[in-house]
Amino acid sequence: MVKILGLDPSLSSTGWGVIEAKDNRLKYLGDGFIKTDPKKTIEERLALLYKSLCQVIDLYEPEEAAIEEIFLNENPMSTIKLAQARGVVILSVAMHNLPLSEYEPRKVKKALVGTGSALKTQVETMVKVLLPSCQPKNNDSSDALAIAITHAHYRTSKKNNDVAV
Repeated sequence: MVKILGLDPSLSSTGWGVIEAKDNRLKYLGDGFIKTDPKKTIEERLALLYKSLCQVIDLYEPEEAAIEEIFLNENPMSTIKLAQARGVVILSVAMHNLPLSEYEPRKVKKALVGTGSALKTQVETMVKVLLPSCQPKNNDSSDALAIAITHAHYRTSKKNNDVAV
């Protein structure tokens, strides 16, 4: 049995979700999002993100974490803000010595829905099907739970691929 923290980074609202996985069984433990005030300075927003994520990690004590790979926006400033938030999210995980895996958005969609071009609503529906006691707080926490579920599906094959033969 392993506790997995899924993370969907964003400067405006970072989603998080925690599940427990044992073989093919999944159990919902918690989810939420960390919203930052756009009127605050970038350093205040990033500090809030870091402190809040550390509290989540301390509370749930996950053993592994997973994050969505970065994608490029058409707006360069949006991409930079996303990268800054993602760096803080990765730092939070690293400071707790958690192994971190990354998954591209299409892989997350394919793992949950069966197609890499699935809609957000389809992903959220599958999160609720796979975690019946879960009602995600918003799209960000739903995406974070989807990332955690993806990691639960792929983690054993990743470990087997990491073993030198």
